[in-house]
Amino acid sequence: MRRTDFTFDLPEELIAQQPAAERTASRLLVLDGNTGICADKKFTNLIDYLHADDVLVFNNTQVIPARLHGKKSTGGKIEVLVERIVDNHTALAHIRASKSPKPGTVLTFELGIEAKVTAREGDLFIVVFYNENQDKNTVLDILNDIGHMPLPPYIQREDESFDQERYQTVYAENPGAVAAPTAGLHFDEKMLQQLSDKGIEQVHVTLHVGAGTFQPVRVDDLNDHHMHKEWIELTKENCEKINKAKEQGRRIIAVGTTSVRCLESAALFSNKEGKSDPYPLEPYKGETDIFITPGYEFKVIDALITNFHLSESTLLMLVSAFAGYENIKNAYQHAIKEKYRFFSYGDAMFLTRN
Repeated sequence: MRRTDFTFDLPEELIAQQPAAERTASRLLVLDGNTGICADKKFTNLIDYLHADDVLVFNNTQVIPARLHGKKSTGGKIEVLVERIVDNHTALAHIRASKSPKPGTVLTFELGIEAKVTAREGDLFIVVFYNENQDKNTVLDILNDIGHMPLPPYIQREDESFDQERYQTVYAENPGAVAAPTAGLHFDEKMLQQLSDKGIEQVHVTLHVGAGTFQPVRVDDLNDHHMHKEWIELTKENCEKINKAKEQGRRIIAVGTTSVRCLESAALFSNKEGKSDPYPLEPYKGETDIFITPGYEFKVIDALITNFHLSESTLLMLVSAFAGYENIKNAYQHAIKEKYRFFSYGDAMFLTRN
């Protein structure tokens, strides 16, 4: 398929600029992958579509305040977006400036914090932070002190204090993401408890979402596209829970495309161990650049909770692979007609397999 097969026109007013008043107050578009039939529901109706023995898989990454504003030693303004923390004092980062900084360039930020650009790796820069009290000021400490929440580029406003809470899932645990796993933003503590009360098992994986999640595919032939790499972890304990559920024929439902990418990456890794199929899943910790497009054979998930995705994005391609290209195309047109709210702070979908 071609990149242009995943193009759609979206009225700008449907791009959510603010979160809903309450996390669970969003709408839910339910799409049956077998029939292509859509149903307009509320997010709280999700529980009606879940079985008592289902397993929900959540991404417990935590968004870090990864955006910094500062200056180069020459006085030029810069914006730094930390993509990944390498160690206590080193980060890989995107740097926006009138002229790209060269190795050796010193960057200054609030509170007298300084950093030096030491090298460049493709679109990213290696940045080393330093100050007089270095032992107590790691990159994460610095970001927590002076960083801003890295709202997506389509949210056309500066981050506000409420974003620190709302652009974060209530179960976030492992710091490292520079974008939220947005399907999880709809869940609050009360709803998680209702799921537990119904007997629905909750499993956590980790995928630190990178800024590349917002990058459109720039080549027309999807075979020529190279995915950005993201760090994932699937622990032994959670592998055992998923393997047991699969043995018992229970549904594995991913909360968000990031959970999908984590699970399916682990399956691909497990399948390289000389087995005839990916089960039992093996624990995995490392990078993934899995690119899921129509024709992909899903090995783990049976249903998916997700938000609406950008035109020509890899995430739109992933959901099209899962629920069916024509089904997703028609569902998105239905959502536009019914004025659903799109993207990170927008409404949700519940998809079953094509």
